[in-house]
Amino acid sequence: MPEHTTSAAAAASTISTRSVDPADRVELWEDYNRRALVGLTCSPYSEQGLLARQANFRLGGLRLAEITGNEHVIERTAKTCRALPKDSVFASLLVSGQGVFFHGGGCLTPAAGDLVLYDTRRSYLFGFPCAMRQLLVDIPREVFTESCAAGGMPTPLLFGGRSAGEGALVSALRSVLTGWTARGGTGDPDAAAATVLDLVRSLAGPRLGDGAATAGRASRLAVAEDYIGRHLSDPGLSAGRVAEAVGVSGRQLSRIFEPSGVSPSRRILELRLAGAREQLADAGSRHLTVAEIAHRWGFASQAHFTRVFGDRFGRTPGAARPGP
Repeated sequence: MPEHTTSAAAAASTISTRSVDPADRVELWEDYNRRALVGLTCSPYSEQGLLARQANFRLGGLRLAEITGNEHVIERTAKTCRALPKDSVFASLLVSGQGVFFHGGGCLTPAAGDLVLYDTRRSYLFGFPCAMRQLLVDIPREVFTESCAAGGMPTPLLFGGRSAGEGALVSALRSVLTGWTARGGTGDPDAAAATVLDLVRSLAGPRLGDGAATAGRASRLAVAEDYIGRHLSDPGLSAGRVAEAVGVSGRQLSRIFEPSGVSPSRRILELRLAGAREQLADAGSRHLTVAEIAHRWGFASQAHFTRVFGDRFGRTPGAARPGP
């Protein structure tokens, strides 16, 4: 049966089909989705039956579902749309696996790392031919039309690697959503929701006829944070490189980071130091020298690493290692 957990910042419910008899899994999955997400029918394509798990989180005025499963198909028919209405736009980010998305206007084939935007008032079929993981944002349609695209979603859209800018926005969205689920739905839900909506608007606006849509500060900060996180091990990472990746000047990048209270350069250093400190304390990294760990986190020299580590934590890197 579904499990429910609550916190001050968010509420989540989770379900796993592994906990029930194989013959009852599809019915359980369809019933849970009807109540927690959207009405649909499900067809598994594995000899093991449907092996799936879902966790649902509140995200400000949005909802976020993390879904994993083996090969299966879900369908929302025109009949289901009438019987179980749902007035939302779904932003479905395929983290791993492959997908086939059929709709009235054709077929989309998302791969891992791609995002599909679609209106739940219209019928669709979403198939997964192999093991998959999906992060799905439920955006009420009135919120979508107010914050993302006034005309709504006339047809499903696929976003991925069409351009470097689009890829950076999708990657940043994945980082925001993954971070939220990794923290168990804790943090500032309204700020996270605003960033998600800004990223979706930045992606959807140009494709839906809003040529004036540009990434806002929240989107640019998310893109910058994502770029930094993916390049921490590169000794050449700098504020200038981040500004270039975001598509702004160095001065603009500093203004984007102003509300966070740190400069871009300081943010890079803080993340490197935090990562190195965690690895130093990890018993599984005993075989690595301090110099090797410093190099792994992008520090050009052990001497520089030792100095800034001491300034930040008040002890040497060696003192941060676990005892025998």
